[in-house]
Amino acid sequence: MNPRCVAIHLPCDDRQMFHGKPLMLQNVMFCPALTWCVRAWVAQGVRRFFVVCEEKWTDLVLPCFPSDAAPQIVSGEQWASQLSALREQGVEVEEYREPVLPIGNLMMAFHNLEELGRLQAACHDASNAYHQKRGVHIVDPASTFIDPRVDIGPDTLILPNTILRGRTVIGRNCEIGPSTMLDGCTVGDNVTINTVQAQDSTIDDGCEIGPYTHIRPHCHVGKDSKIGAFVQLKNCSLGEGTKMAHLTYVGDADVGVHCNFGCGTVTSNYDGFKKHRTTIGDHVFIGCNTNLVAPVTVSDGVYIAAGTTVTRDVPADSLAVGRARQENKEGWARRNRELRGRK
Repeated sequence: MNPRCVAIHLPCDDRQMFHGKPLMLQNVMFCPALTWCVRAWVAQGVRRFFVVCEEKWTDLVLPCFPSDAAPQIVSGEQWASQLSALREQGVEVEEYREPVLPIGNLMMAFHNLEELGRLQAACHDASNAYHQKRGVHIVDPASTFIDPRVDIGPDTLILPNTILRGRTVIGRNCEIGPSTMLDGCTVGDNVTINTVQAQDSTIDDGCEIGPYTHIRPHCHVGKDSKIGAFVQLKNCSLGEGTKMAHLTYVGDADVGVHCNFGCGTVTSNYDGFKKHRTTIGDHVFIGCNTNLVAPVTVSDGVYIAAGTTVTRDVPADSLAVGRARQENKEGWARRNRELRGRK
């Protein structure tokens, strides 16, 4: 065990508070300043931490630490005896009684939000430099903002106006951006994500996402899938090789492999009181302007004709057609114009 430990004090002094929260818990690039400090200390080999604060801050403090370096939360009175015991054991204790941020190899103190704002610019640059040293290509660092909790694989290209936040993990050889925000997402290798907003979802290897795609929480997009323009996904699972080229909403659904969604497809998942799920099997072709009224199951190999509203389960390898039969009334348009006095 490393004999060194770090103790961080979060005092209740009004001069170190803003909106009732300690300065060390104010956000810098999407997460508390404490997160940045912990990352720097962990990189130096520190695994033992104490946070001296009121118990009410516990829920904000703990997420700042990795699971293998969880801190011990102690009160000011407890810390006095704890510090004495540590020193008797020969443990090297570093104490930080002022708010600090890691800038280069130094921990820089700040005392108000104005000073914190000036240091935030340095954190922005440091975050980009951290990933560039690990083989990530950032085209425009000035317009790229990366949370310290983000992990990016080598040979990935980050295009301008991209925001990566939360515990986002991106694989190797990806292209992310431009104008993209990923928050708490897991992205595989060889993925292209262009002009996308995605939260708390997983995108597997080889996918092409965007442009103008919105992936809401709890989605899993299977390997080699293509999700295109003006598609919104929510709380759904898509199998490998599934394609949604444009103008589609899929929510509360489980979709099999190699399915094709035509333009204008909608899962009607909400009845005004609660959400219902749609289940779609493998190798299903869904024609343009289809409504799937949940709860409903579409089995493997089904072909759904364009313009269909599906309200009942569809057995495997069937053709589903649910639309009014077309009727042509010859001469109606001409008579209508004459009735209204138009040529």
